Amino acid sequence: MYLEALLAAVVLIHLFICPYTKVEESFNLQAMHDVLFNGLNIESYDHIDFPGVVPRTFIGPIFVSEVAYPLGYFAIVLGANKFLSQYIVRATLGACVLYSFFLFKHAVSQEFGRNVGKWLVLITATQFHFCFYATRPLPNTFALCVVLLACASWLSQDHRKFIWASAVAIILFRAELVLFLGFLLFQELQSRRLTLGTFFKNAVPTGILCLACTILVDSYFWQRWLWPEGEVFWYNTVLNKSSNWGTSPFLWYFYSAIPRMLSSSLLLVPVGLYFDKRLNDILCPVLGFVFLFSFLPHKELRFIIYVVPMLNVAVACACCRLWQNRVKSDFRKILAVLACGHLVVNLATSSGFLYISQLNYPGGLAMRRLHEIESDSKGVHVHIDVATAQTGVSRFTQTYPHWTWIYNKTEGLPPGGREMNRFTHLLVGDDSLQSPHIQPYLRTHDVIETIAAFEKINLNFQKIPPFDVIVEPKIWILKKKTR
Repeated sequence: MYLEALLAAVVLIHLFICPYTKVEESFNLQAMHDVLFNGLNIESYDHIDFPGVVPRTFIGPIFVSEVAYPLGYFAIVLGANKFLSQYIVRATLGACVLYSFFLFKHAVSQEFGRNVGKWLVLITATQFHFCFYATRPLPNTFALCVVLLACASWLSQDHRKFIWASAVAIILFRAELVLFLGFLLFQELQSRRLTLGTFFKNAVPTGILCLACTILVDSYFWQRWLWPEGEVFWYNTVLNKSSNWGTSPFLWYFYSAIPRMLSSSLLLVPVGLYFDKRLNDILCPVLGFVFLFSFLPHKELRFIIYVVPMLNVAVACACCRLWQNRVKSDFRKILAVLACGHLVVNLATSSGFLYISQLNYPGGLAMRRLHEIESDSKGVHVHIDVATAQTGVSRFTQTYPHWTWIYNKTEGLPPGGREMNRFTHLLVGDDSLQSPHIQPYLRTHDVIETIAAFEKINLNFQKIPPFDVIVEPKIWILKKKTR
């Protein structure tokens, strides 16, 4: 239990150091806010005004919001700042991820031994990305909860739960998981541990139920008939429109994403495979999934976050065996020390990632700073531009009631135009005051604060650590000129 508590504490540390979210998390976060505060008043929901490029399912946000509701309601009754509710819903999502992870760890312990399960938790706690993403309201994080349940059921040979969890993950949250979970299913069918009859007996009703559930629930919230993940799959994969947001080389997941996610633990994956050949059944589906998914040009690290726990099983097997063998010779003692030492390297890289990550949310920091500057003001009418909204602003950060403050995210208003002149405050994203974009605003508003954010890293071998983190202005807080 101590290791489980340690991992939970690490996840919460990541949440409290990086409490804000970005644009890719916007839908689920705004949906959780609206479920909590607007109930069934769909017309007041954020997605009605800002639907995004593709629709997403409400089922995940509804589930998390309902679980978080008692604590959120208690916070509201006590008159707590509404932003506290953002911590609560994100912590609730993190608790769901951890619950699934601990079930996965239990299955690993049954298959590979209790000590491997302990190493798995310890290794995961020292890596940045799993702990960071555990509380982030991304579709991938909601899917991660269910994928971990599927993997735990697969390891335990509970095929019924494996099929159910796989269907939920694929049909509700991320359709591309048919590749990853499909590899696991293929192994079961090929080895005849699962028969086709049993598969179809469970898969057909599960698929129908999941599809019916998402169509009925999401059609109500989106006010039109739809299957959200079906539209996402069509847009991103069939039409390949996701490439509009950038492309990466074919092997990017292998040489960039996975090394960053595992840090120094990556070196121990082949060692674990050397010690325990059963890991072939785990690593082959992982590598097959990443290879096939690499054909999609648009790549992001979060798209393959599901492979981290599976790869860490191999790392845990390596560490466990090296530690057990430490008494056999001095050389093996050195190997055991190196196995433990790699955790320190992980912690160092995780600390660096976490420090830089907190500098990536200038919009959220700008909103907090505006509230601090104008804490005693009433009649504030603030406009939030796209850059600000995409880097930390959510409805949870709009902490003042609508009869004292008005928050506006209307897009496309001409800079310096009559519409902009009616706002008492502006949150404007730009790198420089000399930018042609920001100059028109300065005719009617004065700069009262500048928010800097991460720009780049410069190597500096004359200091420890040997680099400088460079921040530059990103968001400008403007106040209307007094006449």
